[in-house]
Amino acid sequence: MFHVVQYRPLRLVAQNSLSRRCLKLMLSRPIAFAQIWKSWFSSHSLIGNKNIILMGPPGAGKTTVGRIVGQKLDCPVIDIDDDVLETTWNMSVSEKLQDVGNEQFLEEEGKALLKFSASGSVISLTGSNPMHAAGMQHVKKSGIVVYLDVPTTVIMSRLKSMKVDRIVGQSPGISLKDLLQFRKQFYRRWYDTRVICGEDVAAEVIAEKVLDAVKRYQNTEQETFISTRSGRSERNMEKDSHKYFSDVVTESLAPDGGLFVPERGLPKFTAGEWQSLIEATYIERARVILERCIHPADIPASKLGEIIGTAYGENFTCPKIAPVRHLSGNQFLLELFHGPTASFKDFALQMVPHIFAYCIPRSCNYLVLVATSGDTGSAVLDGFSRLHDNDKQRIAVMNFFPEDGVSPIQKSQMIGCQKKNAWSVGVKSDFDFCQTAIKQIFTNSDYTGFLTVEYGTALAAANSINWARLLPQMVYHASAYLDLVHQGIIPFGSPVDVCIPTGNFGNILAALYAKMMGIPIRKCICASNENNVLTDFIRTGVYDLRGRKLIRTFSPAVDILKSSNLERYLHLIANEDGQLVTQLYNQLENQGHFQLRKDLLEKLQQDLVAGWCSEEDCLAAIHSVYSTTGYILDTHTAVAKVVADRLQDRTCPIIISSTAHYSKFAPAILRALRIAEINQNPLSQLHLLSSYSPLPPVHWGLLETLKKRGNEDHQVCAADMSMLMSRIENLIQNHFM
Repeated sequence: MFHVVQYRPLRLVAQNSLSRRCLKLMLSRPIAFAQIWKSWFSSHSLIGNKNIILMGPPGAGKTTVGRIVGQKLDCPVIDIDDDVLETTWNMSVSEKLQDVGNEQFLEEEGKALLKFSASGSVISLTGSNPMHAAGMQHVKKSGIVVYLDVPTTVIMSRLKSMKVDRIVGQSPGISLKDLLQFRKQFYRRWYDTRVICGEDVAAEVIAEKVLDAVKRYQNTEQETFISTRSGRSERNMEKDSHKYFSDVVTESLAPDGGLFVPERGLPKFTAGEWQSLIEATYIERARVILERCIHPADIPASKLGEIIGTAYGENFTCPKIAPVRHLSGNQFLLELFHGPTASFKDFALQMVPHIFAYCIPRSCNYLVLVATSGDTGSAVLDGFSRLHDNDKQRIAVMNFFPEDGVSPIQKSQMIGCQKKNAWSVGVKSDFDFCQTAIKQIFTNSDYTGFLTVEYGTALAAANSINWARLLPQMVYHASAYLDLVHQGIIPFGSPVDVCIPTGNFGNILAALYAKMMGIPIRKCICASNENNVLTDFIRTGVYDLRGRKLIRTFSPAVDILKSSNLERYLHLIANEDGQLVTQLYNQLENQGHFQLRKDLLEKLQQDLVAGWCSEEDCLAAIHSVYSTTGYILDTHTAVAKVVADRLQDRTCPIIISSTAHYSKFAPAILRALRIAEINQNPLSQLHLLSSYSPLPPVHWGLLETLKKRGNEDHQVCAADMSMLMSRIENLIQNHFM
C-alpha cells in the first residue's frame, strides 16, 4: 500500500486535511500512514462512479451535510439549487419561483434535473426535487438516494430561525406544516436508505451517519443469520452458506433444528433517534424500525413501506393501530386487538404474508404450515387470504389447531376464515403436539425433499419460530413507550415495566429485543396461567416438563408447555453458545428437563420476573375491572393484570399487553360478569355482551365473520404424524396440481 501511494501525485494528496496528515506520516511513520491511508481509501472507494444523493425537506441540512461528506470522500459536491438551477436559469431560485409560480416552477425544476448528469459525486437535492417523478427517476439511476429524515417540528423551527415562511408549492390557505407533511409521501417513494436526524444533532454527526448508511446499503454480506444451535467453529466453516433475511423467512427452521437469529444482533437506536419518532404515526415508526432490521437487498425501503402501509392501512379499526389506554394508577393497556381477527397476532400476520410472497422464488409453490393454540390460526388464514390472486395460486396455508383446545368462537373464526388457499385442520391433541409435529416435519429431509421433487412444493412456517413474525412485535412495544412519552406520562429515558401474558415466549421476546434496541424497559413480567412452566423456570432456572400435563384454561393462547422462542433468548444470554443451547434442548427432548447455570439464571433474572394466575383469579379480575371502570379485559389480559398487581413495585408505569379482544372468549367473559343464562350460539353471546355497552365495543370483524355462513366444514385428524403428513400431501395435490 505504501509503495503504491508514493506514485500518487502530491498535488492531489494535499487537497484536504486528511491527505495532508497522510503526507506527513508518509515521510515520518510509514506504518501509521499505511493504516490511515487504508481507511481513507476505503471511504474514497465507497461510491466509485455512483453518486450519493441527499434528499429531504428544506432545512434538513442537505447542503451542509453534503459538503462534509464530500470532504470526507474527497469527491465533488454538487448543490442542485446553486450549481444547477441558478446556473441554468441565470437567476436565483426565489426569483424564478416569483416569475413562474408554483406549478410551472416544479416543471422547470424537473426539466433541469433531467438534463443534469454527474458521477462519483455528492449531490444535494432541493426540497421539491422529489415531487417531479421523471426528474427523480433520472437522478436515482445514478446513485444511492439518502433521505435525511428530520421531524416536521424541527424543520419548522429551523425555517422560522432562517426567516422562511413559504416554500415551493405552498398556496394560500395551506399551512407550512401541512405542506411539509404532504411532501413526505414523495420522499418515501424515492429513497434507498434513511438517516434519522434528531434535533440538535451536529452536521458532522449526520455526515458520519450518511456514510454508515451508504456502507450498509452496499454491504449485502453483513446482515446474516445463524442457528441458535450452531457453534462458532461451525459458523467459521460455513461462511459460504450464509443465510440472509429472505432465506430465513422462507426456511423458518434451521436444518439443525434451531431457530434463526441475526449473527450481529439487532440494530441500536440512539436516544435522539427514538425521540425523533415521538411525534410519528405508528406506520412511520414501523417503517423506520423495520428498515434497520431488514437489509434493503432483501426488501427495498420503498417496497417495505408499501407492505407496511398495506398491513396497517384499512385492516385495523383504530387509526392509532396499537393505542395505549390508561387503566388505573400506574397501569396502562397496550391494545393489540384492533386488527381483523382481534388479537396481537394480526400485527405480524397482516405483514408476513406479503414479506413472504416478495421473498420466495417464483419458480416454486409454497405450503405454509402453522400450529395454533387459538389466535394464530385465524390471523394466518386471514393474512394469507389477502394476498394478490397470482400469489394465492403459488402460496397455500394449512393451519393445525387442537380440536377441543380452543374457545368455540376461536374455532368458528378459524373455520370462517378458510379460503381457497387457506385451510384449517383440527387435531385430536393439544397445541404442544401440533407445534412439535410441525418441527419434526420440517427436519424430515426425506419428506420435504419428496414434496419438492414430486410436487414442486416447498414447506414454510408461519409460527413465531419464523424470524419475520417477531419483527412487527418489536415495533408495538417500542411504539407503546413512545406513546407514553408523547402523552406526557414520562419523559424520554424514564423506565417502564411491561407485563405480557406468555405462552410461546414470542411476544415477551419481542419486548426484550425492543429493550436491546434502546427502549428503556426495566423489567419484562412474564404472566402465566395454570400452565406455569415458564414461571417456575424464571424463578428457579429449571425447565421441567416431567409429570406435567397441559391444563385447558380460559386463556388458551398461553396453554403451552414447550415455549419455542425461549430458545432464542437462551442463545442470547449464553453469548451465542450454540453448543450449550443444543445440549439443553437435547436434554429437554430426551429427559424432559434442563437446568440453567447459575450465571445464566442471574442474567435472565436481570431482565425477567414471572408469576401465574389461577382460573378463579382471572375471572375475578375481569369482574373487578369492569365494575370499577366499565372496561372488559379478555382472559389473557386478565392473567397479566393479576400478575402485574402482584409483582409491580409501583415506582414506574407498567404497560400490560392486551393481546386479544374479549369477544373471542365470550362464555368466560359472561361467566366472569356473573350472567347466569348463556346461549351456546357464539353470535348470540356477542350480541348479549354488546347489550352491556362495554368498553371497548364488541369487535366488528369478529361479528362480521360469525354472521357470514362461510365454509363451516373443516378437517379433523388424529394425533398421528403419518396422518398429518397425508393431509399435507392431499392439500398440495388439490391446490397446486
